[in-house]
Amino acid sequence: MDRRSLIKHAGVAGVLSAGVAPAVHAQAAVRWRMASSFPKSLPTIFGSAEKFSETVKALSGGKFEVSVHAAGELVPAFGVVDAVQNDTLEMAQTAPYYFTGKDPIFAFGCAVPFGLTARHMDAWMEHGNGRKLMDEFYAKFNIVSMSAGNTGTQMGGWYRKQIKTVADLKGLKMRLGGGLFGETMTKLGVVAQNMPAGEVYQALEKGTLDATEFVGPFDDEKLGFHKVAPFYYYPGWWEGGAELEFFISKKAFAALSAENKAIVRAAGAVAARDMTAKYDAENPLALKRLVGAGTKLMPFGKDVMEAGFKAAKEVFAAHEAKSPEFKKIHQDMRAFQRDQILWSRFSEWRYDSFMTTAKV
Repeated sequence: MDRRSLIKHAGVAGVLSAGVAPAVHAQAAVRWRMASSFPKSLPTIFGSAEKFSETVKALSGGKFEVSVHAAGELVPAFGVVDAVQNDTLEMAQTAPYYFTGKDPIFAFGCAVPFGLTARHMDAWMEHGNGRKLMDEFYAKFNIVSMSAGNTGTQMGGWYRKQIKTVADLKGLKMRLGGGLFGETMTKLGVVAQNMPAGEVYQALEKGTLDATEFVGPFDDEKLGFHKVAPFYYYPGWWEGGAELEFFISKKAFAALSAENKAIVRAAGAVAARDMTAKYDAENPLALKRLVGAGTKLMPFGKDVMEAGFKAAKEVFAAHEAKSPEFKKIHQDMRAFQRDQILWSRFSEWRYDSFMTTAKV
């Protein structure tokens, strides 16, 4: 009896008891390459790519392997989308808003000013319209997407001088992660700069940059920004919950067996959860170390936040006027956000506001 007939008549249990291996185990080995937009020195973000690779290998029994390459090893940090789009690489791990120069819609795959928190982003992507809308957009670039993790709400960055009012932002040369935040800050007078994280320290030290934002205490401490810019502001209102993404070539993904597609999706979920949890575990400890080392921790004033909100609304309105697709995605996200804010008022935020004053 051939394998197909055996499975049909005996079922899975019968096949296993008969010692006949399922057909999936006879598949040829799969070897992929993943390029990250981040350096190996960041075990949170780059670690997400490594966790994905480890999980794929474990779930496939070593028959599916994904080699992981830091920014610059195979392609530049900001060259990963082109590499996936052209099928030079099977996948990448990056922050989508790095690529708003191609299309501003990329920002919605990561973070926009006054956008979603980590939990809200996860809900919109996986149980709202977020993933569907973004994958429809990414299809133009030969991309299938999955979450690679979320940083949570980020810090407002490092500054060589105090930011007391909106006027203090004018003429400030600041490294920004990219996306619609850069356009918003430009409206406030900031001279926006976009550069890989590994180049920022030297620029701050030389004075060619006045300020930078990256993620939060754990990553920022490793990058040494506190040594060259003493003022650390919060919150990062432009990144309420920045989503990192795995970008996978549609062609490469389509060529996988059903089993390997499931492995890829499972590994992505493991990596995403691990990264967010790692940030939540490490950031408070790193913040205490930074303050202990002399970092001046300061909140943005209400006028700065309000000016940022007003400028962001102007940026969104301008893009909506130019792009029906941008408007569709933005309006969907905001509708989802309004419901999330409503629920959070009665759950997380009320609870958190009490616990910040309670002695635990």
